[in-house]
Amino acid sequence: MADLVRGKYADEALDILRYQPNRGARMLEKVIKSALGNAQDPDNPANKGRSTVAIERLVVQEAVVDGGPMYKRIRPRARGMAFMIKKRFSHIRVGLIEV
Repeated sequence: MADLVRGKYADEALDILRYQPNRGARMLEKVIKSALGNAQDPDNPANKGRSTVAIERLVVQEAVVDGGPMYKRIRPRARGMAFMIKKRFSHIRVGLIEV
């Protein structure tokens, strides 16, 4: 999903993700909306005193999904063996740039 939106305008990226049936699209959509909110917040230290930015001028420069921590659980199996269940998490990172 990250490859679909990398290099696109932010509002166009949200439109693309809205119609994707995958569960990951919902998560990436939330992260992009959060990044847009941070870009418009004048009190955010990352804005360095700039005025608010128009959403139409923001481009998704970076969209990366990396592996995160795992919860490891053990389930009993036949003949006294154990089966490891890994509940995986991921890190989603989105960077916006003004064009």
